[in-house]
Order: sequence, then structure tokens, then C-alpha cells
Amino acid sequence: MSRRARRVFTKEEKSDAVGLVRRSGLSIAQIARDLDIGENSLRAWVKQADIDDGRGPDGELTTTEREELRRLRRENRHLQMERDFFKKNRGLLREGDDAYEVMRAEQANYPVSVMCKGFEVSRSGFYAWLKRGGSAKRAEAEAALVAEIKVLHKASRGTYGSPRIHADLVAAGHKSGRKLVAKLMAKNGIVGCPKRRRRKTTDSNHNEPPAPNLLNRNFKPDAPNKVWVTDITYIRTARGWTYLSVIQDLFSHEIVGWSYADHMRTELVLESLYMAMRRRNPAKGLLVHSDRGSQYASREFRKELKTFGIEQSMSRKGDCWDNACAESIFSTIKRELVYQSHWASLEAARPDLYEYIEVFYNRKRRHSSNGYLSPVDYERLVLSGAAVAA
Repeated sequence: MSRRARRVFTKEEKSDAVGLVRRSGLSIAQIARDLDIGENSLRAWVKQADIDDGRGPDGELTTTEREELRRLRRENRHLQMERDFFKKNRGLLREGDDAYEVMRAEQANYPVSVMCKGFEVSRSGFYAWLKRGGSAKRAEAEAALVAEIKVLHKASRGTYGSPRIHADLVAAGHKSGRKLVAKLMAKNGIVGCPKRRRRKTTDSNHNEPPAPNLLNRNFKPDAPNKVWVTDITYIRTARGWTYLSVIQDLFSHEIVGWSYADHMRTELVLESLYMAMRRRNPAKGLLVHSDRGSQYASREFRKELKTFGIEQSMSRKGDCWDNACAESIFSTIKRELVYQSHWASLEAARPDLYEYIEVFYNRKRRHSSNGYLSPVDYERLVLSGAAVAA
């Protein structure tokens, strides 16, 4: 199998990464791992950004910024303690001990407040349980499982339904059945994001000849950089409509290129193509499939495809299933991010889109078509020769 191409970053991509460092309160090392960027490179970008912004060696933050940074660091420490706590005690949970039992055993190692927050139980309930000596084992085990389900659901940005929550639990070593997980989630009102109808953005009212449908719904290539699919969607902000173009590799479903602007001109799709080419540098013969939109039929776009040695494929007229994979990306992004957010402008939305696509969607989100692995993990596993669970 071919090795992943060396990544090249634009000034805008570097700025997005620096913005994530400044907003999140996480360490540069953690964000570098999340974005699959070299830690030294990210540190250099942050340092240069500080210089460009007129900040000193320590950033010369304002009092408000320092207070916000301290608050974020405190929250991060508590979250880290919660993660360490669950990682250490999952074995106990598998044996049926409930949240309170684990908390009692770990009182010397973790604050009760941290454990209560992690399990989403009250301090008074825990201390009352200590006095009465506990309750039925089955109820206790289910309560502990529900607590961890809530933590996993929160970590998924509130987007996961029972199949992906169950996959998270299995990865953590739990043996709970999918039906039990679904039952407990329904009982406790823990739900994923519902689907909504997608708004049409395709403008096929043009005189350019369409490309043939070379993809022909063959949505399962056997290697990366053989088939990419692309599409455009709209995103509403308080200042009006904005537009997102993405390119997805069908092998792992990773978003390899994307661009975001306040227009739907051909430049929008070209920017996402340029990003994908910088990141992947594919061999000639790659197939790029889209709908019959005027942007993809334009002479400028076709000229660039020819320059890169890329074959073009388009959906048949009036057949939405031919580009269903690309449209499903937007269904997911809308459901899990856009419909949960309200942005004042394109500039306000971009940081959230960056974090969702680059950190969550590509590197953390479990995709059912990948055996519930993230796109990056799936591609690495397959390229290493390891088997992937169906």
C-alpha cells in the first residue's frame, strides 16, 4: 500500500489551528495529536501568530484573557481527572459494581465532586448511599452504565445514537448488548441528532456538457485516492447564507478537502480541490464524482482536473442516489453541528467548522461503514494490513 503524502498547510489552515489552540484551553501537544500535526510545527505557528499579533514571549494576555485561560485549564484538569478515573475503573464496572461502589473505592484518589460529575450523580445521593449500604446489584450496574453512556454521549457532542455509543462501550471493554444500551438510552432520554430535509444547492441550468457517470454507484473503492466525491451545501448565519464545499475520499470517508465562503462561485470548489491535492498528492487516474452543478461543469474546474490528471464523473440527471455519499456528509454535518449552532457571521462559523471537520469528523467520529472506526483510524489500520471488524 502507498504511504500517506506529506501534508502541506496554507496560511489559513495554520491560522485555524492556532485559533483552536487559543480557544480550547487544551495543550498544544493534545491539539497536535488531534489534528495529526507535528507538535513542533504547531508550536512554531502559535509563536509566530503571537509575534504577528504584537504579543510578547508570554503572550501578554489581558486580565480577562488570563482569567478565561485559567478557567479553561481548570475545566481541562477536571475533564482529565474524569477520563483517568473511568480508564482506571472500567474493569470494576464490567464486574457489575455500581457507580457508588467505585466512588467509595476511589475516595482516596479522586475528589468526590469529580467522581459525582463524571457519573452525573449527586453528592447527597452518594453520602446517603454510604449510610444505607447500597441497593440491588442489577439496578446499581445499570446506573453505572447509564452514567458512562452520558459521559460518552457528551463527548460525542450529543450526536451519537445507541449504535455508536455501543461501539464506544465495546472499545472501552464493556460487554453490554446493543439492545440494553438502546433501552437505557431511551429510558433516560439520551438521544442522537434527528435527520432533517436537505435544501437543494445544485444549479444544473447551464449549457456545459455533463461528464459521464463513471462512478456508477460503485461506492466502495479498495484503496485511498481512487475515488473522491464532492458537493456543496448552504449554512445560514445571521448575516445571510454561506456555502461549504467538501471533498471526501470514499475509501475511508475522510474529508480530504473543504472550503467555506459567502458565495457558490467556481472558486469555492477549486479551493477544496487544491486543499485535497496538497494533502493527498494522488497518482493520476483518480476519479472525482459530483452532481451536474454549474461549478463542476465550468471550464475552470475541468481545466484543473485535467492538469492534475483526474477523471471527472457526474450523476445522471434527476438521480440523487448517484451522489448519495456526498450528500450524506452534509446530512451528518447539519445534524451534528449546524442545527445545534447559531452564528452571527461566516467568520464566527469557520472555527467551529474547522474543529468539527478536522478534529471530530475525520479523527474521532465513529463511522458505521468503517466498522465504527474514524476515517483516519480506519485508513491507518487497513494500510497496516490489519483486519477491520464488520
